[in-house]
Amino acid sequence: MAENKTQPTEVSVEDFLASVEHPQRRKDGLELLDMMRRATGQEAVMWGPTIVGFGSYHYKYSSGREGDAAAVGFSPRKANLVLYGLTDGPDADRLLPELGKHKTSTACLYINKLGDVDRGVLAEMIRSGYHHTMTEVHTP
Repeated sequence: MAENKTQPTEVSVEDFLASVEHPQRRKDGLELLDMMRRATGQEAVMWGPTIVGFGSYHYKYSSGREGDAAAVGFSPRKANLVLYGLTDGPDADRLLPELGKHKTSTACLYINKLGDVDRGVLAEMIRSGYHHTMTEVHTP
């Protein structure tokens, strides 16, 4: 079975964020770094070349595929900020309408800029998503 492409790396999170070309994405990335550190109590780790992750968990699908992933994280992409692990928790359906301007997909939350969302709601989503992943999804 193929190994996951997105693995933890030794790359400096701060160096990665400093290299983000778009000034608003870079600024928002630094703010998200601080917000996620506080909400999770974890230090950031680069997962692959572009994902800043906090905490990790092991998953195993019924198909037999298994691996490790960041519990929550983000990536300052060219088009928007992509946040991972925030839409699966039990509070997500209640909090998303209060968040502000955003889009979602199956597993991701997309924000154009942090100024478009309520930071208090976002912090609550980070805490909730992290807690859910580490206590409900985590497999030893």
